[in-house]
Amino acid sequence: MSVLTKHAILEKNATLLLIGSFLVVTIGGIVEIAPLFYLENTIEKVEGVRPYTPLELAGRDIYIREGCYVCHSQMIRPMRDEVERYGHYSLAAESMYDHPFQWGSKRTGPDLARVGGRYSDAWHVDHLTDPQSVVPESVMPKYGFLSHRDLEPRHIADSLWAQSVVGVPYTSEMIALARADFEAQADPDADTDGLLARYPDATVSNFDGQPGVTEMDALIAYLQVLGTMVDFSTFTPDASR
Repeated sequence: MSVLTKHAILEKNATLLLIGSFLVVTIGGIVEIAPLFYLENTIEKVEGVRPYTPLELAGRDIYIREGCYVCHSQMIRPMRDEVERYGHYSLAAESMYDHPFQWGSKRTGPDLARVGGRYSDAWHVDHLTDPQSVVPESVMPKYGFLSHRDLEPRHIADSLWAQSVVGVPYTSEMIALARADFEAQADPDADTDGLLARYPDATVSNFDGQPGVTEMDALIAYLQVLGTMVDFSTFTPDASR
């Protein structure tokens, strides 16, 4: 009996085909899943990666609310053209505190995984207010209204607490001081020693150049941190993984 004949038996018998399919899926699933139970962590820990500051977290919520993720992925693939244009390929550890993460394949605009620090705060204000003024071919809508929306931090401690429930390592101190850290990051004249101790290398700036904290401040604070936590000049992958 040829292999094709044996295969025909499966094709003509729904019960045998179901059993055969179940066995194939089961074996494949075991091969894929079982090794994960022997790993302490499926994400390589990378020095420098920290939870978002309260202001950055609020900015990320605005980023998602306004649908920025629809046109901008935050996932640089390990291919030559991607790396040469955007920088080092994305690491899973960089998104380990993102709920949900912003990886994806849709790009109407450029990938933003490494946008932090590439442009000044003033550039971001101009770009968000009138994208075509800095990128004439852009099809991005205007977000100047964010500069006129004051952002109150009354729920920011709750946001940090919710993040801690799903595994982000916010401490009770971070949650208790969330409002103070939120306001201090957008005020260069504030006492930021505590903020920087809790969130190393956080950028302190009056991001939109206006008094008070606006939604524009928060969004720019978030954009300015993307891709800046890992020092890729010294990063080497863990060869044991």
